[in-house]
This record gives sequence, C-alpha cells and structure tokens, in this order.
Amino acid sequence: MVEFYLQLNPVVQGVLKGLAVILVIFPIGGACSMAERKVSAWIQGRPGPNRAIVPWVAWIPLVGTFLQRLGLFHVMADGGKMLFKEDALPGHVNKFYFVLAPIVAMIPALTTVTAVPFGAYLDSAGMVVPLVLANVDIGLLAVFAVSSLGVYSLILAGWASNSKYPFLGGVRASAQLISYELSMTLSVIPVFLWVNAPGMEPTMGLGRVVEFQSQPGFWGGAWFLFIMPVSAFIFLTSLFAETNRQPFDMPESEADLVGGFHTEYGAFKWGLFFVAEYAHMLIGSGVFTLLFLGGWNPLPWIPLATFVGWLSSILPIAGHPIFVGVLSITIFLTKVLAMIFFFMWVRWTLPRFRYDQVMEIGWKKLLPLAIANLLAYAVGIALLQS
Repeated sequence: MVEFYLQLNPVVQGVLKGLAVILVIFPIGGACSMAERKVSAWIQGRPGPNRAIVPWVAWIPLVGTFLQRLGLFHVMADGGKMLFKEDALPGHVNKFYFVLAPIVAMIPALTTVTAVPFGAYLDSAGMVVPLVLANVDIGLLAVFAVSSLGVYSLILAGWASNSKYPFLGGVRASAQLISYELSMTLSVIPVFLWVNAPGMEPTMGLGRVVEFQSQPGFWGGAWFLFIMPVSAFIFLTSLFAETNRQPFDMPESEADLVGGFHTEYGAFKWGLFFVAEYAHMLIGSGVFTLLFLGGWNPLPWIPLATFVGWLSSILPIAGHPIFVGVLSITIFLTKVLAMIFFFMWVRWTLPRFRYDQVMEIGWKKLLPLAIANLLAYAVGIALLQS
C-alpha cells in the first residue's frame, strides 16, 4: 500500500495529504469545542451539554441514555447549525476583507500541521523513522514562520469590521503576538543547540529532538522538560499567548471588547475562527510534546524501540511496522490531548489578565527570563560539548 502511494503523481499525493489534514483538523476542532464545555461543566460542578439526541438512538436501552448524557450529539447539532445557519454579511463592513479574514485564519492552521511528526515506525534495520507529511529539515522554523501569519486574520477581521471594538481586538492581537513570539523563539534555541552537537548534520527538524530524548543513559533518555524546565515554562506560557487562550485572550476579551475581533461575525465564518484556534492549540500541543515530552516515547528513559521490544515478547505482532506506527500515534495523541485538557483547565481556573499586565509579562518578565535562560544554556552546552 505504501509503494502504491509512492508511485502516485506528486500532485495527487498533495491532494490526498490536504484532504487528510482537513478530515482530521475539522472533526478535532468540533470535538474540542464540545470538550471545552464538558471540562468547564466538570470544573464548575454542573452537568454540561446532555440533552441533544437523535430519536432512533434514544430508543436503544442504556446506550441511548449514555450517549445523551455524554453530549455526543451536541457536536452534530453545533456543526449543522454552523453550516446551515444564515450567514449574514453586515452592510457596514469591508466585504472582501471581512470574508477573507476567516479563510486566512484557516490556512496557517492547516499548513503547519504538515511539518509536525505525529508518530514513528521501525524500519528493517530497527531504526525509528518519523511519520510526517512533509519531512523538512527546517521543521520548527516552518511551523513558526507559517503559524505567525495567523495574526493577519485577526487584524483583517478587526479592521474590516469597521467597528471600534473589533479594531481594538485586532490591534491587541498584533501587539501580543510580537511580544510573546520573541520569547517563544528564544526558548527553543537551547534545545536545538543541544541536539545539533558538533560533527552532526545541522537540522531544525523535530524528529531529531525526539531522537535525542530516546538515547541510552540518564541524560540521553531524559525528556527535555526535566533538562530544560525554564525553556518549557517559557514556551508553554508563550503558547497560551500565541493561541489567544485565557488568561491571554485579549483579542476577544468579552469583558471590555464585547467579543473582540469577531464581534461582527456569525455562523460559518465565526466557526472558522474557532476551528483555527483549536487547530493552533492542537499543533502547539504537538510541538510542545515533541520538544519537551519525548514525542512518541511512552515514558522518560523508555524509548519507543525498547517498549516495542518488551511487547514483542508478549505479542508477536508488536514488531510489525503498522502496529508500531499505530502505537506511536496513540502515545503521541494521548500526550497532545492531555495538553489540550490542560489548556481548558487553565481557561476555567485562572482569571483574565488586564492588557497592561499581558504586555508587562511579555516584555518585562518573560523576555529577560528567555534571554538569561538562553545565555545560561549556551555557556553550559558549550562547556559540556567541548
């Protein structure tokens, strides 16, 4: 099957990859919207969505009631409403850019996922080979470069709405992105100083980072979360700000901006903004998992190859490349979903910062900490590698 795919025309391969990304990102976006409400209900001690159900499913004993209480059919109801609700276009907006903004929001979200490895398999030599749609050496650089373009959608939406509150939301988005992108970039430099050891082929690929967290020995098998905790903290804090998640949701602050940059939006165009937000959360969580949580390695100091070797003594099929691939994807997605749960937990736990506090944290606290962290690790890595 793999050989058949490799024999296809590159254009056909690109179309198939694009469809795969859309068919994965959109359902996950809907599921995250549902999970957001269930997590908030759990934290606040209330039932959450538990009413919607398809009539013929309600007739099934026990199963129907379980699915109803789970709220599964609310995802279908919300998706149908987003698709078929009248998509009004206000008369006072700049129509071309108003429609363009949600499209621009989706493009970076659907593009960056192609450079993020989501699993691995063992080849005939027993080497771990990453599973990734676009295996490029500038993997993280590509993610940073393309994902940062997403802020233009917020600026376009705010400006094209011809309304003061959306415009302020767009301005806040641009200032916040610049403030925290610097710290995020500086936080990952120590990681790549470590993995690009002297004598090795230089790369910005995320697969190399996971490879360095899979080596033998105490320092070889330790996740970078333990080796570089300050870098992990800076990256995670910046990730909250980059994805506009509370307590950094200044671009859509309901308390003072009504709804921020998307105040004038509704129906399908409004939904695209939030699918893009959840897609950025998904990709950001995936990158954090690869950089600091060992990627597809199940536990610290237990790499995937070792874990598969243990399973092979119990299950003969464990060494098959398809089994290893499914296992690695399952481990990786479990960590990513745990990160998304953490995003939601923080949203419904911490109060929103004021805008001046967001700027002060970014420029006066996080950026100096990121610079000091980089200098400390640059000196330490130089001494160790020499």
